[in-house]
Amino acid sequence: MNTEKFALEVKELQAFYGKSHILQGVNVNVREGEIVALLGRNGAGRSTLAKAIMGMVDTKGDVIWRGKNIAGMKAYEVAHLGIGYVPESRDIFPKLTVEQNLMLGEKGGKKKGRWSFDDMYKMFPRLRERQHTEAGVLSGGEQQMLTLCRTLMGDPDLILIDEPTEGLAPAIVQLVAEYLRELKRRGISVVLIEQKLAIAMQISDRVYVMGDRRIVFEGTPAELKADANIRKEWLEV
Repeated sequence: MNTEKFALEVKELQAFYGKSHILQGVNVNVREGEIVALLGRNGAGRSTLAKAIMGMVDTKGDVIWRGKNIAGMKAYEVAHLGIGYVPESRDIFPKLTVEQNLMLGEKGGKKKGRWSFDDMYKMFPRLRERQHTEAGVLSGGEQQMLTLCRTLMGDPDLILIDEPTEGLAPAIVQLVAEYLRELKRRGISVVLIEQKLAIAMQISDRVYVMGDRRIVFEGTPAELKADANIRKEWLEV
């Protein structure tokens, strides 16, 4: 009997868009301070899984966060419990400045979070240079940095990040990779939804592969590297 404690446990999760049955019994676990990559082709259900954890789609099954079943909660309730979400669409506020976008990410209350504006600007100096610039005129890479940092300002203990390197230059991709390692160093769990196999294999502790709206592989990056059949059938174009 496995008695290992996980920060996040997704059990037999099903998800629906109206009558469309998208996730069909997904099981995923994430430990405290672990980077877990979720790989798969477009349409495999990876983004839907993130939305299902966040309470943004109709679900059946269990989403257990630190011992509490949060399945069926609203997105803002899930966020208040310590789970952050960085959508692929970025969803910045284009008419607000970089600094104003970051301010919107801050949690209310008196408790001081573990991240400050200085932390964000130290991690991404380009944002410091652009702090008084409207977010809508930033480059794609700068907007991605801003979205990641705005989510962090809410002081999450686990962060779901959907395709953070999409459309970014290689140098920025490596910057994002270092950022994710810094999250781990600060004890934050990460679920990384990614198509770039190289970056996921480089920074992840464990890997899940989704195919046909279910999990088809779970293991370490080394185990996935050794499994040519899984890569060929579910990942390679």
